[in-house]
Parts: sequence; structure tokens; C-alpha cells
Amino acid sequence: MAASCLVGCGAQKKPAQFEEHDGIIVGFSQIGAESAWRTCNTRSIQEAAAERGVQLVYDNAEQKQENQIKALRSFIAYQVDVIVFVPIVTDGWDNVLQEAKDAGIPVLVTDRKIRVEDPSLYSGFIGTDSITEGRNGGLFLLNKFKAERDRFEETGEHINIVEMFGTEGSSVAIGRAEGFRQILDDHPEFRIIYSKSGDFLRSRGYELAVEFLEQYEDIDVIFSHNDGMTLGAIEAMEERGIRPGIDIVIVTIDAQQAAIDALREGKVNCVIECNPKTGPEIIELAEKLAAGESIPKLQYVHEEVFYETDDLSLVAPRGY
Repeated sequence: MAASCLVGCGAQKKPAQFEEHDGIIVGFSQIGAESAWRTCNTRSIQEAAAERGVQLVYDNAEQKQENQIKALRSFIAYQVDVIVFVPIVTDGWDNVLQEAKDAGIPVLVTDRKIRVEDPSLYSGFIGTDSITEGRNGGLFLLNKFKAERDRFEETGEHINIVEMFGTEGSSVAIGRAEGFRQILDDHPEFRIIYSKSGDFLRSRGYELAVEFLEQYEDIDVIFSHNDGMTLGAIEAMEERGIRPGIDIVIVTIDAQQAAIDALREGKVNCVIECNPKTGPEIIELAEKLAAGESIPKLQYVHEEVFYETDDLSLVAPRGY
């Protein structure tokens, strides 16, 4: 379905797979395969491309920006019609995107945003609204801890939060943290006592939980930027006899099947969806770009929030 991308930039001759294809060719650089969410996101794009007769040249950057830059340069050398990429971090893309612009190749950014001096270096962004995801987490806590908040002036007892955020410098980590604080900064009863990067990895979520559970005795909330880290934290909690979702309220982002299952079991209190199934929209936009059409500079996909009080029997299987 998706061809492997040769990341060397020496030769300009296109591989035979390019020459034999009559439709458009899209070079797609994904950051990695670190989670079920990421795998689903990649699969969604691959399947949508196959359904539309679009050849997708796929590259896995293995969580390294330098790998992505090499991949983008190889796409430019092979003269693909459109470049689509998920930027691992926000900054550092100006030079390679200028090269794409000079070559006349439009670039579509997805999932994570970038920061460049010249916005014309990319055609548009499609993905999730990470600031809104963070805000939804904060709004849930305002309601969940209403009684404790009402007593705060009398008791002076803070609601202590630990935060596990994603990859340092990624737009999703920045946005989710920003949105969360937009809601809670005006409420002094909430206090973030710990905030560290878990790189969106389950293993790191476990390690961070071991650390903060040893460091702090009075934790009320875990705000986790993705389900993988959440599942690792739950494992660490249960090893110590701490009841997730009861002794400590858990808010998580992604809405993988495992997180919805944990919500049903009462181990998680709020699951905020980050929709990975963006393939059809991405390929449609790529086709428009290949045809010389303009696209919206910013486009968000639909997402939901699942609460502990919801009728979860109505939630369809997630597929990731």
C-alpha cells in the first residue's frame, strides 16, 4: 500500500515505482509508531490514499527531526506532487520548506503545528485542536471538584495536580498545557505540583508515576497528555495499592480503546478524544493541492469528550 522512502538525496532519478504511476504521488513523513494512536493515524492515511488511487511514499522518522528533514529532501528530489508531514517539533523547518517551495511542491502539515517566519512555506494545517483538548481537561476538573472548590476559602486545601506532557517542543504538548492552564490559572484552589515530559510513551508514563508517587503523598489529579502515558501510570499506581480513578482522578487525552475500557472500569474519569482518523480529509486536501487549488490555512477535525457519567455502552469500538 505504501512504498518505502529512500532518504538519500544524491541521485535525482526517480525510482521505477514513481515512473509507473499515473496518479498523484504524495510523500508522507510520519514521526514514528510510538502508540496505537499513531499507528491508527498512519493506517488511516495509507488506506485513504489507496482508496483514492494516490501513491503514498511513506517514511517513519523514528522520533528524530533530522530523519524527517532527510525524508522531506528526498521527496523534493523525487519531485512528488505534494508533501504531507507530521512535525515532531514546532521549530526548525524553515530551510527545508523553502526548498520545497522553490521546487514548486506544496506542503500540508498535519497533527502537529509548526512555527516558521514565512507562513507561505506551507499550504495549510489539518489536525486536532490541542488547546481545546487542554481546556476540556480543565473544564472537567472545575465540575469534578466543585465541592472542594466551594470549601477552599474555608479550608485552604489545594487540589494538587501532576501533569505528564508529551514530547518537548511539540505543538500538541505546548497547546494542551496552554489550554489546561487557561482554565485553571484563574482558580487558585488548583495547584500543579509536578509537570514532566513522558514523550507520549507508556514506559515513560510508568517511570514518571513511580517518581511522583514517591515524591508526593497528596495527589488529587493526574492530567496526562496521552493514553499511553496514562496506562503506564495506572500500572504504577496499582502496584502500590492506589486505586486509579478513585484515590486519584485521572484525565487523559487520545481516546484509545484501552482508555475507554479504563473509563468503563472506573480507572479513568475523563477521556478527551484526539481523532487519529484524518486520512480521508488529508488525501482530499492533497488532491486539491496537486490540482493547484487553494485550501484553508487552518482546519480542525471533529473530536468528542467522554465522561465517567456517560452511557459508555453507546461508544462504538475505537479501532485503535
